[in-house]
Amino acid sequence: MKYEAVIGLEVHAQMLTDTKIFCGCSTKFGSEPNSQTCQICIGMPGVLPVLNKKALAFAIRTGLATNCTIASYSRFARKNYFYPDLPKGYQISQYEHPICEHGHIEIIVDGAVKQIGITRIHMEEDAGKNIHEGGGNYSFVDLNRTGVPLMEIVSEPDMRTPAEAVEYMKKLRAIVRYLGVCDGNMEQGSLRCDANVSVRPEGQKEFGTRAEIKNINSFRFVEKA
Repeated sequence: MKYEAVIGLEVHAQMLTDTKIFCGCSTKFGSEPNSQTCQICIGMPGVLPVLNKKALAFAIRTGLATNCTIASYSRFARKNYFYPDLPKGYQISQYEHPICEHGHIEIIVDGAVKQIGITRIHMEEDAGKNIHEGGGNYSFVDLNRTGVPLMEIVSEPDMRTPAEAVEYMKKLRAIVRYLGVCDGNMEQGSLRCDANVSVRPEGQKEFGTRAEIKNINSFRFVEKA
């Protein structure tokens, strides 16, 4: 019996805005830890987020470039989970009503053109960053990245080989860089992805048990995942 891999990617792209998605704090990379925060991005009681208009424009631009339908109505929701780098205890994201849906891009692998579907593109805020230094039994938390605007670009599970996954990631990186919405710097984490992988017998329609490999930040690691 022959088996095939079924691969889908969730690509997270930090948008090239000067300020965060829901407040006026700077998004500059490499600043002193916790120097770019305010009451909104660290979740103080009583504060209200205001959407960054440029982030919305960037998401729509990306949706148009990937043949998506742009929603006339879109909304945010709270994604609740507990982690040290998420001071509010929830992430402001989109789920039921994303800004872009039902798109696709084309890739070329071994001379053949293949269309990869895009389920959705939605906006959300990035989390902070845990820093593990000194070999002790504690970690530091830098909240400068908290609230940096993200696009999450979710593919259909249309890829079957590591080569297809790498080409898809390269094509997306080229698109967002050409559009000027993300610098595509994978080493700094401004473009990263989660890979959802399962295995099934060739010809079977049902998916196998899915494994998710998170926070992949290089093409080599995408291929290995």
